[in-house]
Amino acid sequence: MINRSIAIDGPAGSGKSIMAKLLSEKKGYVYLDTGAMYRTVALKAIRCGISTLDGKKLGDLIKNIDLKLVIEHNTQHMFLDGECVDTLIRTNEVSKGASDVSKFPPVRLFLVEMQRDIAKKYDVVMEGRDIGTYVLPQADFKFFLTATNEIRAERRYKQMIEAGKNTTYEEILADIIYRDKQDSGRDFAPLKKADDAILIDTTNKNIDEVFNTLLGCINGR
Repeated sequence: MINRSIAIDGPAGSGKSIMAKLLSEKKGYVYLDTGAMYRTVALKAIRCGISTLDGKKLGDLIKNIDLKLVIEHNTQHMFLDGECVDTLIRTNEVSKGASDVSKFPPVRLFLVEMQRDIAKKYDVVMEGRDIGTYVLPQADFKFFLTATNEIRAERRYKQMIEAGKNTTYEEILADIIYRDKQDSGRDFAPLKKADDAILIDTTNKNIDEVFNTLLGCINGR
């Protein structure tokens, strides 16, 4: 049996997560949020008092980290040291830390191996920043979503407020700009559009419009 894969890349707040969730539900695929995996590593570093910019210590940490990804009802759950951390990894501090740790090859190689292993076992919709270019370069469908900084910050701010997080629009905007610079500027597997990915600007599109565009591309092939 050959498993199918859909890669959705793009910066924070571009709409990757909601599109990946909707497509996974529609197609019956497993939804894999790779960012949650980097967030979990960042949370571990923070808990251990390790700087998320200290590559040497992160390399040592990743060798012994107790990180597990569990798939239930086509949805992933992140476990760190036996604890489900799905909600604990959704803070500004962890968000920034995830961008930091992702630039170090030992962290990326460890997590990419996990991601590819899941893609061998399941039909997947995988979203992140280097899925179409590095993790799954042979994905059946590749999309790259983008939007203006301001729109992405507004979306993320709304999500955080609805989730009961204490933050400000200005903090979110600064975080997005920081992460964009980090993710697109790293040497190893940076954030960029794959040559064969379909570019979709979601700035002036609602959820249904973006979803129908993606679904149309998939069903039209």
